[in-house]
Amino acid sequence: MEKYIWFIPLLPLLGFFINGLGRNTFSKSMIGTIGSGLVFVSFILSVLVFMNVPSGAGAQPMIFHAFDIINFKSIQIPFSFQIDALTSLFLLVITGIGFLIHVYSSAYMHDDEGFGKFFAYLNLFIFFMLILVMGSNFFMMFIGWEGVGLCSFLLIGFWFKNRDFVGAAKKAFIMNRIGDVGFLLAMFWIYREFGTLQYTEVFGLLSTTHISTFAIGGITLLLFLAATGKSAQVPLFTWLPDAMAGPTPVSALIHAATMVTAGIFLITRCNELFELAPYTKEIIAWIGIITSLTTATIAMRQNDIKKVLAYSTVSQLGLMFAALGMGAYVAAVFHVMTHAFFKALLFLGAGSVIHGMHHEQDMTKMGGLKKYMPTTHITMLIGCIAIAGIPPLSGFFSKDEMLLSMFLGNKAIYAIGFIVSVLTSFYMFRLYFMTFSGKLRDESVHPHESPKAMTIPLIILAVLSIVGGWVGIPELFMKNAHRLNEFLSGVVIPHGEPHHISHATEWMLIGALLSCVAVAILLANKWYNGKVDKEATGLAKVLENKWYIDEIYQAAIVSPLIGLGNFFKKYVEKSGIVRLVDGTGDLSYVISKNIKTVQTGNIGMYILLMVIGIVAGLGIFFFGII
Repeated sequence: MEKYIWFIPLLPLLGFFINGLGRNTFSKSMIGTIGSGLVFVSFILSVLVFMNVPSGAGAQPMIFHAFDIINFKSIQIPFSFQIDALTSLFLLVITGIGFLIHVYSSAYMHDDEGFGKFFAYLNLFIFFMLILVMGSNFFMMFIGWEGVGLCSFLLIGFWFKNRDFVGAAKKAFIMNRIGDVGFLLAMFWIYREFGTLQYTEVFGLLSTTHISTFAIGGITLLLFLAATGKSAQVPLFTWLPDAMAGPTPVSALIHAATMVTAGIFLITRCNELFELAPYTKEIIAWIGIITSLTTATIAMRQNDIKKVLAYSTVSQLGLMFAALGMGAYVAAVFHVMTHAFFKALLFLGAGSVIHGMHHEQDMTKMGGLKKYMPTTHITMLIGCIAIAGIPPLSGFFSKDEMLLSMFLGNKAIYAIGFIVSVLTSFYMFRLYFMTFSGKLRDESVHPHESPKAMTIPLIILAVLSIVGGWVGIPELFMKNAHRLNEFLSGVVIPHGEPHHISHATEWMLIGALLSCVAVAILLANKWYNGKVDKEATGLAKVLENKWYIDEIYQAAIVSPLIGLGNFFKKYVEKSGIVRLVDGTGDLSYVISKNIKTVQTGNIGMYILLMVIGIVAGLGIFFFGII
């Protein structure tokens, strides 16, 4: 493995340099081939890693050391990779979904003047995400963490001539910086307590070194703050829907396979730390489920097809965090994988709709598109069924496992998760019926199916959305068929006695949920098949305006900060600092103007002053007085 492991992140980085330098000289087909081809080779190498990685209970991670980033007597931080079951799984998702998005982008972005620059940014994004999951220590993860934040800024604001898009990019960048402060402080605290940043050493010391409850709680809360920023949880979630300002392939990359999953990876990687902090886990669970419910309700009244999917992503991430709070790390990672399949499918499908509708994103102007876009229609229907959690598609297995962990851990959180799951099926089928059913509402548009470079990735993702959940079939359906649980058992160490639940109770929970999901789909069909919402009033108006959360942030945080900045600018900077600087110059001028009068040109006066100076110096030297 050591012969090829370094090439997995190196090849996308090479693609960044080649396409970045040759963006104005290479043809678009060459740029697309280089960008997509290098990521595909990384995917093949990731498959080899997956096939050879140690897995199962007792498996030891493989460490590959390249050089030392910092090497002092007091601190050593190596540039090294840690390859284990968790890393190998994320490698497959990042490079596999990333490759399909690159292929899709070659058609979607073909007419854009920044085609070469776009592919360079995509390659760089993949590189930093790979560094994030492959690093063997917190410092390496932080390099990748900051890198994906930078790339998200570049890609969200890719069409920088639009001021609103630039504002969305800045919003994402600033909100992520808040979480990054938490990561930095956690990293410093970890080094202070453990004397190292290496994962294996930190987790190994947990059982042999006494670390105070306060320290464990503080470190885990700061790490969760970092995850909150990157994975868009309350209160740092409003940047993610605004990230729709970027091109649709960017939305798919950020929301499905890379950036937003970083928080889930971080907490799962540090599961041994979090298991020692029960209060932190409870906070994680409640923040996650509140985020999930809030954004699910918002998604019910959005008409922009990409905004619906954006709020859906935040809602699904909230469910994953609720599962993490219950200690169901494997279930959360399982949903990361299945969610990557069907959410990438839905975003790329939405991009296909936007492309076919000549850049129209408003669902109220769509309708009847299944006649014009059959491939896009079928694949998006599969995505909607998968995310609704209907068996035997992938979303059913991972969502069922997360909800079961909530049922066993906290009945109130389970009840909210149940409601969120029903709302998810409602707003996703609302999207489906408003887009594909009935008649075309805007007769001036002539829809058309997308080219094969866009539809083939949709077909592949649709197949994965169908079969992707079969790696985690629960005991209820088949004994010893949950391969993922066994695969990750060496990374996610179980603590305490496992909970047991009867199959009859499980069947009852599944039956109740699927019944409510079916009702939600029937209601969506009744209200939105060939129809759109009437003008919103009351609660519907509140949901349409996203609970006015952006306005609350603007009034409570942004405007006061801007006001405080203007106050300091006017009264501290201009009236204080600027006057002080100018006053220093004026004082120097006045002093020099008066001192120069001593320069009379009279030699006798100069000799007298020199004698006085000598006498004063001797007096100080010998007697301490003048």
